[in-house]
Amino acid sequence: MSTTTDATTREETGRRAASPRGGGTRASRRQALAAWTLALPFCLLFLVFTAWPVLQSLFMSFTDTRARDLRTPFAVDIIGLKNYTRAFSDPTFRRAALNTAYFVVVGMPLTILLALAVAVALDRGITRFRSAFRLGFYTPVITSIVAVAVVWRFLLQHEFGLINTVLGWVGINGPNWLGDPHWSMPGLILMAAWRNFGTGMIIFLAGLQGVPWALHEAAAIDGANGWQRFRHITLPLLRPTMLFVCVTTAIGYLQFFEEPFVMTNGGPLSSTISMSMYTYQQFGFGNYGYAASMSYIIFVVIAIVTALQFRLLRENT
Repeated sequence: MSTTTDATTREETGRRAASPRGGGTRASRRQALAAWTLALPFCLLFLVFTAWPVLQSLFMSFTDTRARDLRTPFAVDIIGLKNYTRAFSDPTFRRAALNTAYFVVVGMPLTILLALAVAVALDRGITRFRSAFRLGFYTPVITSIVAVAVVWRFLLQHEFGLINTVLGWVGINGPNWLGDPHWSMPGLILMAAWRNFGTGMIIFLAGLQGVPWALHEAAAIDGANGWQRFRHITLPLLRPTMLFVCVTTAIGYLQFFEEPFVMTNGGPLSSTISMSMYTYQQFGFGNYGYAASMSYIIFVVIAIVTALQFRLLRENT
């Protein structure tokens, strides 16, 4: 009798314990249903306007699609990797790839170093009118590229530009920045670094505020000078921030398009044409399959560079 009563009691206790779990399961299902209902419009828009065009362009890169094929899209021929091999054998695309590499290798370190130097100065050195300086340094980032291009065209003029005028004060005959194939890319790099370092500066400022000042004080007591404290304390703690700035800057510079499009139109002698600009031109010429293949080559390059940066900068974080 006692054994039967104990078994009944345990069974009732098990039912009571299972009931909340069942209710919790139903509640979680209702929450999941509500979440998917709210997310459904975005998912549909993403599939229609993002995922489907991406897949369609990927398929297009393996076809010979041209402007005349828009009326009969199902009549195009699948040519496999011919567009990709054509791109690698195209001398203009190879020149654009070298120009892009030049722009990234020189422009990215210059932009990051300038952003870091200004951020350190604003974080510790400049105390008065700090907000005004931050606004002034960030303003070029949100300024129209057309307005920036007009200003820099005047600055980079060969005879009467401000930069060559200042160089002339110290006895240097300034080059023809936008008319000489050897100097056109450095001119665009200067403009890009001035226009884009504000973004890195804001991010570095946020990272510097997370560096404990007590570590600097302790190192100073031990006899470390300013450079030693910056090298052994600030830079290691800024490693995650540095990774983010490097990745975003590299992605932007590998796709650089606005600067040569507005300033030089890819000239002189294709010295400033970029991969993105050449891809845009091929789209304009109606070579849609060829242009799609070049856009995916750019995508692969960006993915490889990003992976390398994560490998190098995230190793000890």
